[in-house]
Amino acid sequence: MAMNPVKLDQQTIQDVRNLLWGSALKDEIFTRWTQGFSFSEDEPTALVQHEGGPCAIIAPVQAYVLRAALFKDNPPEDISAVTEEEAKELLCAALTQILIDVASSTYRVVSLDNSSSEQNTSNTQEASTSDAAATEEAEDGERSPKRPRLDEDLFHSRLRCTECEDEEALRTCIKSSIPDFTNEFGVLLHLYSVVLTKGIEQIKNEVEDPGESLIDCIHGHGSQSLINLFLSGKAVTNVWDNDKEVCGLKLHGIPRQATIGFLTLLEHMRYCEVGWYLKNPRYPIWLLGSETHLTVLFSKEENLVVRESPHLNAKQIFQSFDPEGNGFISTIQLADLMSALNLVSEKEYVDIMTTKLDAESLGIITMHCFMEEFYPGESTTDTPRSFTLYHYNGLARSCIENKVRYQSGKATIPEELDVQIITDVSTMKMCLETKWPTIEVTWNSNHIPSLN
Repeated sequence: MAMNPVKLDQQTIQDVRNLLWGSALKDEIFTRWTQGFSFSEDEPTALVQHEGGPCAIIAPVQAYVLRAALFKDNPPEDISAVTEEEAKELLCAALTQILIDVASSTYRVVSLDNSSSEQNTSNTQEASTSDAAATEEAEDGERSPKRPRLDEDLFHSRLRCTECEDEEALRTCIKSSIPDFTNEFGVLLHLYSVVLTKGIEQIKNEVEDPGESLIDCIHGHGSQSLINLFLSGKAVTNVWDNDKEVCGLKLHGIPRQATIGFLTLLEHMRYCEVGWYLKNPRYPIWLLGSETHLTVLFSKEENLVVRESPHLNAKQIFQSFDPEGNGFISTIQLADLMSALNLVSEKEYVDIMTTKLDAESLGIITMHCFMEEFYPGESTTDTPRSFTLYHYNGLARSCIENKVRYQSGKATIPEELDVQIITDVSTMKMCLETKWPTIEVTWNSNHIPSLN
């Protein structure tokens, strides 16, 4: 059952503020983050982002909206033709699923107390009216930042939290709260719901530096830890697979196949290495990261991703014992590896397998030999050589005709990389090549989508 909303205590509010914003929250940054989840007039399932910053929340929610729309029983033939009511149902499903994916026990839905004083209500109404006027006057579909608004201290003082013990109660609560999520503070309310559902202390345990805020205090961009929390349910700082030990420090990565994927231009620039779990999510939907913005790439072709299997699980666990990526482990690690995979790990049997897998007594066991012995006959699904990709960018100024719409393109992956003249040197192509090195995409209207 869902409980009635209760006021958050001052210590919890302060802890959340410090975790998200650090010790000093700038008015300008808070203003940029104050927007609701609203769909484009030109694309009924595409969320609009008004200003820079909250893409760290809006883009993952957009990805979950697409998951709810495309990968369910009887999906709509054309997601560009769904009704307003159907779009709201998809938003409900997305917000609910994100909380389910991050939760360890109780679900928490944050809302605003609307029973404030008459003066505060009047001020809020005036701000809303002024905001609407500013939005009409804004150029390029962007919202004017110079508008009366609810003070961030007043916003935090009005936060309320509803606890839901099961998924059914959560769905009911989210559905009844949709007006809050589509109003001015909807993005922040969902962000705070995720943080409190995950747990402040648990997030601190997962991030690399607990003293670093999840939102950059200078530029207002969401951190990789915040992005990873939405994509994988874990607020880890790194994008590689599993944990790595570097100079004696244990650094956390993505622990399992993510729900939504992640590709980044920064990998092309050699600033990071995105692991298999994020490049091959459970659904063919990826966040694309530039230096400053997040957009979404998706396809209806499910064979673009590999489903989890015993073979895949074994391969990933083997790699966790081989953090350097050498393709082999020491023979002394075999017992622990077999135990981790729930294989027979009694000493006598391990000794027999050690002799067999390391026949030349080199002291190592290769992944190939191990997989052939315990998981032979891998069944794989070939990646299609031709498929349609779609791209979403929530900033109107970055879209054709300043209209937030999905842009489609025909992708091909040549089996062999022929010598050819390279004509596409766009950041989009560089980003996609981190997953498909030979990919070629012909975008509609001959317009390459922007990552920024």
